[in-house]
Amino acid sequence: MRQHLATQYEEEESEINITPMLDVVFIMLIFFIVTATFVKEAGIEVNRPDAATAVKQEKANILVAIGPNNDIWIDRRQIDIRSVRPNIERLHAENPQGSVVIQADKDSKTDTLIQVMDAARQAGVFNVSIAANEP
Repeated sequence: MRQHLATQYEEEESEINITPMLDVVFIMLIFFIVTATFVKEAGIEVNRPDAATAVKQEKANILVAIGPNNDIWIDRRQIDIRSVRPNIERLHAENPQGSVVIQADKDSKTDTLIQVMDAARQAGVFNVSIAANEP
């Protein structure tokens, strides 16, 4: 009888309990999801002009793209020029330290670029940059 109880006890101890390991992995997954920073894209690929004085912009969280046909994209959505200001106000409220970077295509009109810059300044964001490629 004792021998039978001893083998049953050894069989129970030989199993590995993975519940604590799963708890640790789950907590690490939550940690990485919470601390991850997500890159916001404007929504279209823009052929930017070259500039000799191009500088990399840090903390550029509000990206506005102007396509070759003067269509405006924010957060992967094509928007009208009249709704640029409310969208920038909303994104600026989410991250007040962020700046606006306008990615204007080479073939877009300057008038559209000026209207987007004015809308950003009317939204209260005065740190506005225009994206360019380094030659």
